[in-house]
Amino acid sequence: MKSIEIKGTAREIAGRSSEQARALKSMRKAGGVPCVLYGGEENIHFTVTTDMLRNLIYTPEIYLVNLDIDGKAITAILKDIQFHPVKDTILHVDFLQVFADKPIVIEVPVKLEGLAEGVKAGGKLTLQMRKLKVRSLYKNVPERVTVDVTSLGLGKTIQVGALAFENLELLDPKNNVVCVVKLTRAARGLAAAAANK
Repeated sequence: MKSIEIKGTAREIAGRSSEQARALKSMRKAGGVPCVLYGGEENIHFTVTTDMLRNLIYTPEIYLVNLDIDGKAITAILKDIQFHPVKDTILHVDFLQVFADKPIVIEVPVKLEGLAEGVKAGGKLTLQMRKLKVRSLYKNVPERVTVDVTSLGLGKTIQVGALAFENLELLDPKNNVVCVVKLTRAARGLAAAAANK
């Protein structure tokens, strides 16, 4: 898993909720994003700039985040992002502190590999699940999981239950379809022509 550096500044939580709302509004106006780090001895509230988050959020890649909060180094993963419903700006980000000896749950991108038999027969390969949810120690989490589709026939699927990866426990339901070779009109025509011969 790749890593990314993000610097933040610890922030105080104002007493009343109206004061908190005002403080958050002015922080966002100044280009700051409120963040919370969970999973350690205590939750840490901090602020980062939108620019710091761009490479972490607007990418299909997954990252181990090396946080620097006022000089304190913490290893974490991105857990949740809240976007503005209209403007699509980042409103809030949650991070989860990770430890070398504690498994984490994270979604890993799926990459399909090989030329499926069904595609050779005129079918169309479709990826149904772009990410798989896994549990593992963070050092064992790959940048992506590769699924070999070479033997996948026309109209056939690969389900989560048929997959296994070293040091990863798959958490999605076993009957979820990861990819499928769909019959196209051309493939149906070829099959009908072959049947009429």
